[in-house]
Amino acid sequence: MPVKFRADHIGSFLRTPDLLAARANGTNPSRLRAMEDQYILRALARQKELGFQIFTDGELRRRNFMSELTDAVDGFDTDDGIARDWDASQEKPKVASVTGVVNRRLKRMHPLTARELPFLKLHSPGDIKILLPSPTQFPAIAFKRGVTDKVYKDHSALLWDIVEIIKQDMAQLADEGVKYIQVDAPRYSYYLDPKWREWIKREMGQDPEEALDEAIAADNACFDAARRPGVTVAIHLCRGNNRSHWYAEGGYDAIAEKLFGALRVDRFLLEYDDERAGTFEPLRLVPRDKIVVLGLITTKKAQLEKSDEVVRRVKEAAKYFPLENLAVSPQCGFASTAEGNLLTEDEQWAKLKLVVDTARRVWH
Repeated sequence: MPVKFRADHIGSFLRTPDLLAARANGTNPSRLRAMEDQYILRALARQKELGFQIFTDGELRRRNFMSELTDAVDGFDTDDGIARDWDASQEKPKVASVTGVVNRRLKRMHPLTARELPFLKLHSPGDIKILLPSPTQFPAIAFKRGVTDKVYKDHSALLWDIVEIIKQDMAQLADEGVKYIQVDAPRYSYYLDPKWREWIKREMGQDPEEALDEAIAADNACFDAARRPGVTVAIHLCRGNNRSHWYAEGGYDAIAEKLFGALRVDRFLLEYDDERAGTFEPLRLVPRDKIVVLGLITTKKAQLEKSDEVVRRVKEAAKYFPLENLAVSPQCGFASTAEGNLLTEDEQWAKLKLVVDTARRVWH
């Protein structure tokens, strides 16, 4: 069977300055919605023009890649945050304020993609790809001792409540005809970077291997909820991307056997844009009924990769995993948060064109 979506992308696109300004200035909601609609239609048209066969709205309605959950679920105190020194690329402390802190029992008020899916179903020129955050993303950044533990006894209890919420959305999306559902799960990078494994022990009070097992079980529960004929479920793994920065490093070697062997997905979208991601050798451990999407084109830097070099790297990866089971994409989205990475829209579209051109060159 031919592999669908040889040319893939993670899903988020840069916002225009006027859209960012409108949001910052508290523009009337109906006017803001009209602006979002306009730019989503433009993004859909550009994806089609470039030759993609899978379409997202660029996450243009979101504040960040997790905000559809925090907007749809009551229980987050967005005025509170947890300080973390996470920005390894700049060695500056950051405050994890993009989600806020859980301070009461979580309650799903409406579907996470209620603002996104109806418009996409009306206007997408092809199969729709919807992105949801992994439930594993939240315990590490929204559980605050002295606050959250008054409601949830530990990180695990919070995790499994979020799993139940995301399961509902995964099932609903599959039932509504969404053909490609991707879970964004940067938290797995904690398990391959020694400094973050220590953080898990120190700050979360968990054994890293046990936490990894639980994370896989949590994501699998979500994937299983979406399992329908013709629906592709995927996981995207990266090491941080906000504003062209990063927080973790290390190859997949430390977790490859467990991760690739246990996650019940159809596609692994893997960061491979620089040396922090390690070698392709761990790909030998991916089951042969999976698709590996090589994130070879960086969204962190403006400079466009050389086509011949990208093709060479695809062929290098094929030494460890069959070429017919590979695809290509950027390593991450262009805007994990609304502010976006440090490049222009023209540079973004040039990189996405390179994705499609590479797929055509390699797989014709």
